[in-house]
This record gives sequence, C-alpha cells and structure tokens, in this order.
Amino acid sequence: MKTISKDTPIAEITLRKYEKPDNLSERELIRKLCLSIGLLQPGDSRDIIVDILYVLIREGKELSFSEIEKFVKEEREKANLSLKGTSQPNIRRQLRRLKEMFIIEAKGNKYKLAEGLSLYEIFSEKIKKFYIEPILERVEEYFKRVDVKKEERDNKNFEEFKKN
Repeated sequence: MKTISKDTPIAEITLRKYEKPDNLSERELIRKLCLSIGLLQPGDSRDIIVDILYVLIREGKELSFSEIEKFVKEEREKANLSLKGTSQPNIRRQLRRLKEMFIIEAKGNKYKLAEGLSLYEIFSEKIKKFYIEPILERVEEYFKRVDVKKEERDNKNFEEFKKN
C-alpha cells in the first residue's frame, strides 16, 4: 500500500483585513484582532480565546491558570455569553495557541503578555519577525522556483523545436 505524504507546514498564519478599528468596544477590538490574525474564524461562536486575551491584557500581570479560568468565566457571565468552551482543556489549548504565536509567555503555571511588551510591540517585534517575514520569504522562494522551472521547460522546448 502506498504511503500518502501530508503537506505539513512549518509555520502558518492567517491574515484578514477588516474595517478600521474605530468605535468598537474593547472586547470587539480584541475579537477583530483575533479574527485578523487567524486565532478566531469568522462565524465562530466559541470565542473563548477573545476572553482569555482580554483578561491577560486587562490584568497586565502574570496570572495563574486558575485565575485566568475564573476571570474568563466572570467576563463571559457579565457579558451574558455562553460558558461553552470554558473547560480547562480548552482554555489550556487556547493559551498554547497564544504562546505559539508569541503573544503570551508562560513561566510554570503563570501566563502574561510576552516579555511585558505592548500588543503592538509583540506584533512588530515577534509576529512579523518570526512568523510573517519568514513565511513571505519562503513563499517568494516558491514563486522564484516555479519561474525557474518554467524557464527551463521553455528552453528545453525551444531546443527541441530548433532540432526539428
């Protein structure tokens, strides 16, 4: 039986452009930020990652997992939102996703914004530098390589044409 290889990316990020961030509530701003960088999918009703990031931004200090869980549930109840997605495994998964994108860091069981930076600094110094730029460079390599292959094929076809 043949083995089918899977195309597994080394890194990936989804970028979306939305309207200008004017006249939005703080939660809606964070939601659009999460949508903009692919942490949340359009139409997702399970948007617990928004509340996790909101709590970490609001508190501005290291929080334990249990504090995050408590604050997230309080925020969702205050906003009359469903508590779906507030299970411990799901909160841990969302924290891992935020860590993988360099937005937060963890020390033991404590979490905070990466290196005490502002969100804009995290984007410009971490996400752009370690995610977007290397991905763009690799995509450019693919474009260039496809052009080289096309040129090689065209040259080969031309040489065959000349022989006939």
